[in-house]
Amino acid sequence: PPSPPTLKIMRAATPVAMRLLFASVLASASAGATAAVVAAGDASKDRTITEVVKLLQGLLDQAKADGERDRELYAKYKCYCDKNGKEKKKSVEELTKQIGLLENDISGLQAANGGLSLEAAKLKRDLDLNKQASEEAAAMRKEEADAFVKTEEDLQSAIDQMGQAVDVLSAIGADQSLAATSQHVQFMAGYSKEARAASLVKLQQSVKQALLAADSFIAPAQRSTLEALLQTDKPVSSGIVGILKGMKETFESNLESAKEEEAKAKAAHEKFMETKKEEFDMMDATYQEKQDTLGTNDGDLATKKSSIENAKTQLEADQEFLAELEEMCGEKAKDYDKRVELRVNEEAAISEAIAVLNSDKAFGTFGKVAATSTGGTGAFVQLRSTRRRVLGAVSLNQRGEARRILHEAAQTAKDARLSKIAGLLALGNPFNIVIAEITKIRDILDEEAAQDLEQKTWCEDENKESNSNLDSKKEQIKTLDGDISTLEEAIEHPEMGLIKMIAENEESLEENAKAQADQTENRAEENKLYKENVANCNSASAILKRAISVLDKYYKKMEKKLAEEDGALIQKEEPAPPATWEGDFSGQSGSGNKVIGMLEYILSETEKEAEAAHEAEKTAETEYEESMTSLKDEEKQTMEDLAKNKEELAKKKEELEGKRVDLAKTEDEKAAIEKYLEGIKPGCEWIAENYGTRESNRATEKAALDKAETLIKGTAAYARAQAKEKALKSGYCEAKCNGDEEHVDCKACVAEVSVDDYCKRHPKTAGC
Repeated sequence: PPSPPTLKIMRAATPVAMRLLFASVLASASAGATAAVVAAGDASKDRTITEVVKLLQGLLDQAKADGERDRELYAKYKCYCDKNGKEKKKSVEELTKQIGLLENDISGLQAANGGLSLEAAKLKRDLDLNKQASEEAAAMRKEEADAFVKTEEDLQSAIDQMGQAVDVLSAIGADQSLAATSQHVQFMAGYSKEARAASLVKLQQSVKQALLAADSFIAPAQRSTLEALLQTDKPVSSGIVGILKGMKETFESNLESAKEEEAKAKAAHEKFMETKKEEFDMMDATYQEKQDTLGTNDGDLATKKSSIENAKTQLEADQEFLAELEEMCGEKAKDYDKRVELRVNEEAAISEAIAVLNSDKAFGTFGKVAATSTGGTGAFVQLRSTRRRVLGAVSLNQRGEARRILHEAAQTAKDARLSKIAGLLALGNPFNIVIAEITKIRDILDEEAAQDLEQKTWCEDENKESNSNLDSKKEQIKTLDGDISTLEEAIEHPEMGLIKMIAENEESLEENAKAQADQTENRAEENKLYKENVANCNSASAILKRAISVLDKYYKKMEKKLAEEDGALIQKEEPAPPATWEGDFSGQSGSGNKVIGMLEYILSETEKEAEAAHEAEKTAETEYEESMTSLKDEEKQTMEDLAKNKEELAKKKEELEGKRVDLAKTEDEKAAIEKYLEGIKPGCEWIAENYGTRESNRATEKAALDKAETLIKGTAAYARAQAKEKALKSGYCEAKCNGDEEHVDCKACVAEVSVDDYCKRHPKTAGC
């Protein structure tokens, strides 16, 4: 942060300049009083020494006031340092902690992702293995089922063939004893040789087919026996029947065992497949869950990485600011301590001088001396000289002229330093001291000029830069206000705003949904009415057709009967009957036929109505489908518009919030610039208003100093003093001045004072 201008002036001040600044301030505040003090011979009721004491007291008061002002300024500065230091240290601590936590979180997420990736990969392999195992089990089960079907067919075929063989043998009596009994002979007598041969051939074929079908289920010994028996045409014993029956029973037992094994294998396969499916579903759910977690972790990881980068950037900025702040505040503390020390010493010196001058003893002494009671002060501060005796008689005209020039310049510039030099001339101080003081004052004036120029330039640059920044902030605020208004209008415009558009989209969706529901409900109601109408029409048609049939059948039957009766009448005379009705009975045949015609017309219209209902239903269904398609398309488009508008609204709100944050920040920056300009305004306005005057006064002072120096150096007394000094250096003081005329031993000898006294007045002299 830039240094406040007041503190910049304080930092540039030196102890000598401070005393001169105090004198200048005092002179500016009470120019009349100072002029009266400086002017010699002014009539005053106070004693001369009293005026000096009052002047010293004024300097002391001013020093204390300036000290208090420094204290207040430094207190504010320290408050600034403490507050910002505390805030930044806290920020650094919190950011460091936050970065540590974020790094832990990132490491944890990365580790978790690594573990999840491995687990997901293992689950994927397990899923593939599960799927492979299920497919292999299904293939194996199919092979087993196919094998069972083949085995079942073979066994069933063998069983059938064995049954046929047994039947054939039974038919030819092979299952009986083949002993040559009369019964056997008698039994077999019924078979011819050809019949027996045919039966044996059939037997051989059946048994061979059974052997072929059940090849894998019979023992080699059984096969050999059967084949041997089949190769002979001799009568076989009943043993073959037993073998065939035994084999048939074995085949049947094997078939049952195969069926049981197939049922068990099928049940085991179904259980296995069910278990594998449960395992697959469980692993798949776990796999999807881990994939979802990985996706969530990736999002969190990206967010935390962005957060840690921002935190590190802010931490670096805060640490840099804190380092600069601590260095700047440390330098300011040292500078303030130095100023306090110097001011304390100065106040102590002034207080001590006042105490000396204002003591009872001094009061009594000064009252007895004209110079201290009724004489003029002769200068802003009078300095005692111990070398007055060595100067000799100085030209009063030239010395008085120099004093007059210095007094006039002091009054014009209101600078007590010129009065001090004039006082030195009045006291007859050595010319070298006077000229050295002139040189010193001239250097101080140059230093002041440089400081004033620096302060003026600093103020101009600061004002220019700050005003430029202020204009920039105002322009930014104007732009941000415009952007915010545009965004607010885009969001909240009563007709075209996103909120309004979203509300219209949602309202359109509600209306669309209602329209779909209403049309679907109406279509269902129309279809229900259509079905009822068609059912009614069909029922009516059926009823009408039945009614027409009944009437038509009746009236035709009646007409036929009447026609038959008319043909069978015998012409004979009969007594005239009483009058009743005329003509044959016709009943309602006339009206009935009309009714039939009406019914047939109604039937025709009913059928037409049913056909019209069919056409209307077809048209309504087509219109409904077209309307629903249109509503669905409109709904899809509206949902897309709604999603787009919501996305745009979120972006606009985010942008608006960002603009508002930027506006608040810019307004704060603008206020800070205005506050800063207001803070430097007094000091900068003062230097701007007084720079020309101060430059003019310095020019006047320097001219007066130059002229005074010229006048002094032109006096015979100065020449004699120089000759005297030279003589002392080459004579009495030669031993002390030989080789180093700037050493305090030489300087004190030439000045005819002790080394301690000379060092008190010239502490920076070599050897002091």
